[in-house]
Amino acid sequence: MDVYLPIANLSVNGLWIVALGGLTGLLSGLFGVGGGFLTTPLLIFYGVPPTVAAASASTQVTGASVTGVIAHSHRKGVDYRMGAVLVGGGVIGSGIGALLFQFFRAIGQIDVVINALYVILLGSVGLLMANESLRALRGQAAASQAPRRRHHPLVASLPMRWRFYRSGLYISPLAPLIVGICVGILTMLMGVGGGFILVPAMLYILGMSANVVVGTSLFNILFVTMATTMMHSLTTKAVDIVLVFLLLLGSVSGAQLGSQIAVKVKPEILRLILATIVLLVAFRMFLGLFYQPEEIYTLYPL
Repeated sequence: MDVYLPIANLSVNGLWIVALGGLTGLLSGLFGVGGGFLTTPLLIFYGVPPTVAAASASTQVTGASVTGVIAHSHRKGVDYRMGAVLVGGGVIGSGIGALLFQFFRAIGQIDVVINALYVILLGSVGLLMANESLRALRGQAAASQAPRRRHHPLVASLPMRWRFYRSGLYISPLAPLIVGICVGILTMLMGVGGGFILVPAMLYILGMSANVVVGTSLFNILFVTMATTMMHSLTTKAVDIVLVFLLLLGSVSGAQLGSQIAVKVKPEILRLILATIVLLVAFRMFLGLFYQPEEIYTLYPL
């Protein structure tokens, strides 16, 4: 079933795009990540221009996160106060990201920047997650989990402390604000929800309680991707609504399925699977930086 994408200016297999959306939703429910880190590269591999892939993926991640937030909210797994601070930083970051996006696009390097960011970030996060998961599966879980309840020394030195009761923290709101800004910039540039960066940051930098990390991450992703969608619509005009609709068809049901599986499977195994996927995508993006594409020039809407 071929479907024409007006902004991307190409025809795609509609069923394949729906299946990709389902995979994104599944990852959202399982790991608390938006799934854009996988959606954007796969769309690029399929032939969708990187700018359109990033803009459309961030829009689709919004829909995929809604059902995940609802499911975790029922289990009291969302720290709304922490989420509000992260969202505030994310909105600021999306504005900064929009300016960077426009700059790199103006000098003709946005495709290279998007691919390079994926290689660096996915490679780093994938290696860290794989190492932690393997240590946990070998019986070293206690050693690897000990630092999680202690926030980073730099966080402890920041002024103006607040109590985040559901996360069990008494820290400065500046720490999650800065984390949110970084995630907002990445969301704008890469079309990701930022969960694959945010979840480790919440655990190892902020020291949040593990039982609220996934839900709070999805809460942040939901609102930050809404902001970046508006930014893309107003500035880059690269959101392909047909592509977004196809992705959303699969992601809504995928998120519900993922949240159900998450409570039944060993967390270490889930993290190892996610790390493997992340590293494979990073390696494929790395190879893509060194060979000449079939389409040397990419035309974007004005």
